[in-house]
Amino acid sequence: MFCHFMHLKSASFWTGFESKDQDPQAVLPFWEQLRAGCQQSHAVGAVYLAVQAGCIAAQSLANSHTTTPEEEENAVDPWEAVCLDGEQWNLLLRQAKDILLLNTLFLCCTSKPCHSETSTTTSIKELLEGGRGSIADCVARWAMHLWLPPAMLQISKDGNENGDELKDSIQPEFEHITAPLKVVLMSFPFSLEPDMLHSHCSWAYVVQWNKDPEENRFIERAVDHLARICNPHIQHGVSAMMWNTFLVERLSATTLLIDKVCKAPKDRLCRRDLGMGDKAATVFLSCCCELLQILLEADIDRDEAEIPTLEVEDAWAGAEGPTSITELALDQSGVHYPLVQHHYVLCRLLHATLAFGLRVKPLSLFDAKGKNAFFKDLSTLPLLPSGEMDPELVSLRQQFLLRLVSAVVAAIPSGTPSITQGSTDQKLPGPWPERAIELALHLQVNEDFLKQQYAFELYNAGHDLLAEEASMAVSDHGVLASQLLLVAGQRLCYALLHIQTKDGMELLARLPPTLCTWLKAMVWLNIQ
Repeated sequence: MFCHFMHLKSASFWTGFESKDQDPQAVLPFWEQLRAGCQQSHAVGAVYLAVQAGCIAAQSLANSHTTTPEEEENAVDPWEAVCLDGEQWNLLLRQAKDILLLNTLFLCCTSKPCHSETSTTTSIKELLEGGRGSIADCVARWAMHLWLPPAMLQISKDGNENGDELKDSIQPEFEHITAPLKVVLMSFPFSLEPDMLHSHCSWAYVVQWNKDPEENRFIERAVDHLARICNPHIQHGVSAMMWNTFLVERLSATTLLIDKVCKAPKDRLCRRDLGMGDKAATVFLSCCCELLQILLEADIDRDEAEIPTLEVEDAWAGAEGPTSITELALDQSGVHYPLVQHHYVLCRLLHATLAFGLRVKPLSLFDAKGKNAFFKDLSTLPLLPSGEMDPELVSLRQQFLLRLVSAVVAAIPSGTPSITQGSTDQKLPGPWPERAIELALHLQVNEDFLKQQYAFELYNAGHDLLAEEASMAVSDHGVLASQLLLVAGQRLCYALLHIQTKDGMELLARLPPTLCTWLKAMVWLNIQ
């Protein structure tokens, strides 16, 4: 077969130069068709062998050809065509090798069911016509297909980068993927550069989530990849694109729905107006908060960071097609930091409302300027609230935050007094106390008053270890002490009047009448 291939190559090549009118730089149609067929084929193994044979044939012809005196007189130089033909074969060989590595990786699978549409192999032509981001896009869709841990996409050349995280992220079903993935990442140092790859992964996941918003794990993974982008210019651009394309309209609908019903909407209403259930809506709002936080940090860091230069491997420099996600990200306009922060506060309020089932009209916590600024393009400069707020508005905000603190404490499981706030053994209170304080700072509410209420609520609920930790952050201990005096009275009342042990009754008999009257009043006191 190889001899037949060489015979065809030799005969067809020289036939093209029998005519004096033939362009010496021309590449014969037969070989163009053969290379075009190799570029289109998904049978990458056969393509690689065929291209290797073509390279050998081209080299053999180049070594055996000598220019005749007649060709010199006619200024015809077939050697140039031979060289051009050989260069095209060599380029195709490098592309065939790369596509063989990629498709070998894409054929890797796990024993677990996949989480997205079926992954397919690709061809050289598809990558060339898919633009400079086509390789990263293919790998991103493959990673989503297998639900690959994000840390696995940052394998360094020496295997030491992110070592601890990578070791923890490699589950048994992914161990056989590590080696081919590392080879592919090393073979595409530019196209699969970590920021480029995480950008495309983040976009692929959020597109998949947009098709079915109920599948909230996709938007969570999208934000996870977004947070792993190191360059603030790219991170800023991808965040802004995700916000404008997929999130802002749903956030607007969510805000209007909650403001209409004045509380956390039921699952039926969420599905009707938002296209997702109440639990999925809660996750959606949490991801909006995380994305806006990432955008705020990137907006600060990009002032000191250089704009990256996007390169591509030599073999794929001729790719033409759609602009890559990373290139689009770098073209995004800057955002107005206070406006992003304004939206972040709204998202956090909505998230708290759904997470704890609070009653509130979220838009009532903002003045006219604040309401009008919502859902504007983040690059614009609308009027925003400034200066001192109306005391009535601040009072409404304080009442909401107090209800949030009470709801957080009420959600802590009882009977776990030994669990501290920093423990990983329980889900609550988690970050919510800090989030409430953060909201207080943005909403011009006295944060120390909120800290006092939180410590008091914890003591009142019997979470003494958590309360001790929380009380250390309180500035005005005098007010807190007066509140805790009531808690101490209730506990003493319960110990003396309800349990009624012999020692307790003797102690009660020795107490002053005024103190006894106060303790008995604790029975009817409902501490709020």
